[in-house]
Amino acid sequence: MTANESSLDFVSLAALDLPPMLIYPAFIFGLFTFLITIFCNVVVIAVIAFSKDLQKPMFLLMVNLPIGDIIALIAFFPQFLISIVTQNRLITYNACMSQAFFLHFYGGANIFTLSVMAYDRYIAICAPLRYNAIMTPQKVIQLIFWIWFFCVAMMFSVFLQLARFKICRSKIVDLYCNNPSIMKLICNNTAVNNYYGLFTLILSLGGSSLVVIYSYTQILFTCVKTNQADAWHKAIQTCGTHLVSFLLFQVFTMISFLAHRFQNAPASLRQILGLCILIFPPVLDPIIYGLKVQELRLNIVRFLKKTLGLTK
Repeated sequence: MTANESSLDFVSLAALDLPPMLIYPAFIFGLFTFLITIFCNVVVIAVIAFSKDLQKPMFLLMVNLPIGDIIALIAFFPQFLISIVTQNRLITYNACMSQAFFLHFYGGANIFTLSVMAYDRYIAICAPLRYNAIMTPQKVIQLIFWIWFFCVAMMFSVFLQLARFKICRSKIVDLYCNNPSIMKLICNNTAVNNYYGLFTLILSLGGSSLVVIYSYTQILFTCVKTNQADAWHKAIQTCGTHLVSFLLFQVFTMISFLAHRFQNAPASLRQILGLCILIFPPVLDPIIYGLKVQELRLNIVRFLKKTLGLTK
């Protein structure tokens, strides 16, 4: 069997290089971050699911964000926390492929959801009288279906192409498994995979950016044209939180992708940005939307008081 045809059962993720005195503090901090983030995202899902006054298109679309965040957290944190304690960065190749699939799936779901939410805000502000006719429950369900369908179809196509190769190297250059780092384990010609991966990235990031840019341009024109304080207040209140989430995710993803393309890019920069993609959106989404969106904030407070028995 040649080097190009070899197959390995285990691969090694990038070393954490933690001093012995920091191993358990890092584990405790990571476990606390994992549990509190899961809790916050579950609370957002529960509040939207059980609050009748939140059964609106914006919140039904918004619930996709914590669902995707939870998928990413479960795919990354348990294996990461175990490796902190054991200082063993080995992972089976099949588990590595599964982790990469779910993390990329999370990225696609996040970016598609944010672009559809921008479209929803565009209709709500630019065509408020037609909003209920356009964003019907059936239309919202269709949009949610297509978000998940495109994510599943895109990720299956990417990773089915990747699975046809045997790996001949065993060292992952990142702290977790992803498509670019797995491709670096392959000695065969992966030009087709590279071009297809680039195409899917441009389609998802570029397409979503166009939708968001168009939506916010129309919202801006509407606010300037009407020059009404209510329109400006509504736009800032509902669009500001969305824009922060979208820009954070886009910037981290794009810089991380470019760092993989340039050989001279510091490995530490790529690893830190990769962690930012997985940690900041799941941590910040419940905080940003929970604190800034008044309807959601009030319902979260009411839900927690009822759950903790603080109200009759």
